[in-house]
Amino acid sequence: MTAATTVYARFRETALRSSEAGFLNVLPETADIYGIAAGEISYRAMLERVERWRSAFASRGYGEGHRVGLLLQNRPVFIELWFALNALGVSVVPINPDLRMSELEYIIAHSEMNAAFVLAERRAEVETAARQAGRAIAVVTDTDDVPAPFGGALAATAGDGETECALLYTSGTTGQPKGCVLTNTYFLHSGNWYRDVGGLCGLKAEGERMITPLPLFHMNAMAVSLMAMLSVGGSLTMLDRFHPRSWWRSVRESRATCLHYLGVMPSMLMSAPASEQDRAHAVRFGFGAGVDKLLHAPFEERFGFPLIEAWAMTETGSGGVIAANVEPRKIGTSCFGRPAAEVDIRIVDESGNDAPVDVPGELLVRRAGADPRYGFFREYLKNPQATNEAWDGGWLHTGDIVSRDADGDLHFVDRKKNVIRRSGENIAAVEVESVLNRHPAIRQAAVAATPDSVRGDEVAAVIIAEQAGADRLLAEDIVRWSLEQMAYYKAPGWICFVESLPLTATEKIQRGGLKDHVAKLMGEGAFFDLRELKRRQV
Repeated sequence: MTAATTVYARFRETALRSSEAGFLNVLPETADIYGIAAGEISYRAMLERVERWRSAFASRGYGEGHRVGLLLQNRPVFIELWFALNALGVSVVPINPDLRMSELEYIIAHSEMNAAFVLAERRAEVETAARQAGRAIAVVTDTDDVPAPFGGALAATAGDGETECALLYTSGTTGQPKGCVLTNTYFLHSGNWYRDVGGLCGLKAEGERMITPLPLFHMNAMAVSLMAMLSVGGSLTMLDRFHPRSWWRSVRESRATCLHYLGVMPSMLMSAPASEQDRAHAVRFGFGAGVDKLLHAPFEERFGFPLIEAWAMTETGSGGVIAANVEPRKIGTSCFGRPAAEVDIRIVDESGNDAPVDVPGELLVRRAGADPRYGFFREYLKNPQATNEAWDGGWLHTGDIVSRDADGDLHFVDRKKNVIRRSGENIAAVEVESVLNRHPAIRQAAVAATPDSVRGDEVAAVIIAEQAGADRLLAEDIVRWSLEQMAYYKAPGWICFVESLPLTATEKIQRGGLKDHVAKLMGEGAFFDLRELKRRQV
């Protein structure tokens, strides 16, 4: 039998082989939040849904070269549409539901999507964004008929490993998000990696059950969790998001054997009182990144399973993943293991020279062997310069600062100085600054990360106001205005008004100096704490 070369083909193979096994599990809590049916959806039932969508899209002329936006959160219909479109060679553009008007305009225009399936309550907003972007695509819900693709029909193809499967937008160090072109091979390899990696996060050939609260518009849930379960015929429980108070109940109800986490989750779970129910679950391991090193060992002792720290990014997929899936794991040292034989790494200083043992430097990665980009993203859409810069010298430059100890294990140290990582979301400081600088009361704004005990980082804004007398009321006004302009998590949680900013000789923000400046001002109590205003918009 020929190996599948597309996501749809992999799904269909598994569905025909394990037709009655559960594929997606919708818990009652999630069903109530989403207004959908609870219960297990078998592979057979999902295949029937996918085939109905595939026929409908085919009849309307969808084909290779089209892209369809999906703003559907973690609902099963996201996966139905993705697989059906993939069967015709169509790419999908997952849309973060937290994005607002200007961000939606940018993604619609930049991706040149041909239609969008969205939540009913977001339809008017996305339609407006599309019009303002000069691309009046059809914006529909999953209960509407499939619309004709904007721009006309294209020939459908079965596609292959190199066919674009999805376009994921990720914040970097420049102002606008970059669109990562991800192929079918990217997704298939991710499933294969997880299926085969073994060790402490080895998956069973059948009966595996994974739970994740992470969003499908990120590569972790879309390419790692989903493709892992699909590749072993397992069942995936997707929550709408992480709910600390009901988390363990969800874990038990889902009968999860493994779970995915971000660093903020163990911190929140450890803050709850100990309970005799703490080990009343079937979880063998958790897979994730960023656990507080002081909580790593206490968490494992209390809840009875290992947290497997790993490293990857949208650009690397699982082609460059590194995981601490074998002992010794060096718990409590920010260790994320050592690269497997199929992944080459370098750790370099600012001059590009290899850093000595235990000396931090930037992590560079590539695939070992003939194809250094195997399993990685194909390119940044419409940005060959950024693609070439990322792959300068034949290595992917990650921007993450790590160190390697004498045993060859890697330890995470820090991230790019002008990217803020809040609860798993990468926030480009430049992007937030560009929005803040449009506020009529702001002459200039600079944004940096400040530590947050729950979220990892929080957005701190240092602002030169247009008029004297800036106070808390103005700070609150700026935050509320920001929440209308961009995703809630990007808005400042802390604001300080100053008379000057640390600048370079060319009048650019001095990032290193800004970080120190923010820390100093924070220590002096100069910031207004506005974190309570940051709420996910509905």
